[in-house]
Amino acid sequence: MNRYFIVGTLLCFCCAFPSYGEDYSAKRHKMVEEVLADLAANGNPAPGPDVVQAMEKVERHRFVPDWLTRFAYINRPLPIGHGQTISQPVIVALMTDLIKVKAGDKVLEIGTGSGYQAAVLAKIVKSVYSMEIIESLGKEAAERLAALGYGNVQVKMEDGYYGWPAEAPFDAIVVTAAASHVPPPLIAQLKPGGRMVIPLGAQFMTQFLMLVEKHADGTVSSRQIIPVGFVPLTGGH
Repeated sequence: MNRYFIVGTLLCFCCAFPSYGEDYSAKRHKMVEEVLADLAANGNPAPGPDVVQAMEKVERHRFVPDWLTRFAYINRPLPIGHGQTISQPVIVALMTDLIKVKAGDKVLEIGTGSGYQAAVLAKIVKSVYSMEIIESLGKEAAERLAALGYGNVQVKMEDGYYGWPAEAPFDAIVVTAAASHVPPPLIAQLKPGGRMVIPLGAQFMTQFLMLVEKHADGTVSSRQIIPVGFVPLTGGH
């Protein structure tokens, strides 16, 4: 049973890793090739062309601390401060592909982090509404996204468990922290026909990335995708 370790994974970097130069486009392309190989090796289908193109375009080195820039295009999670990490590229690709978004869609993201997942989504959909409970992290991400020209991303510093009712309903929802259950407010804010990806399970225990689908008649179904490891969803709930 394969297991991807994403948010919350601690990494040790040493001299065995290469030092990257300024040719970020080439490094980014190599990263995408590694992501595709990783997915195939673990029995997961290749993501759609929109997802691949977005991963090729988003400059991941802009979303990590300066001292980690040379590691930005390794297929690994990286620390971004506040006890958080930027997700592993293969997980970003997988989660983005699972929700099957398209141009014109509106997406809610719970857990902005550094803004990388929001940026990937923003390359595909019309608008992204992202929520971050850590205020300083959310402000940094909002400023970064604005400076990089992601005008179709809005960031709100609040508890994502309750979603963003004023902007609902959403075509898709991406949750980047592990919950013990699927938050009912998020189900309510998902459009009929919409999809949500969310990791379920306790920290340091087995968690599973779940695909939740809301059908046209309002009924909801879910299925396990892969075992993962995320930091917990926090907040007053």
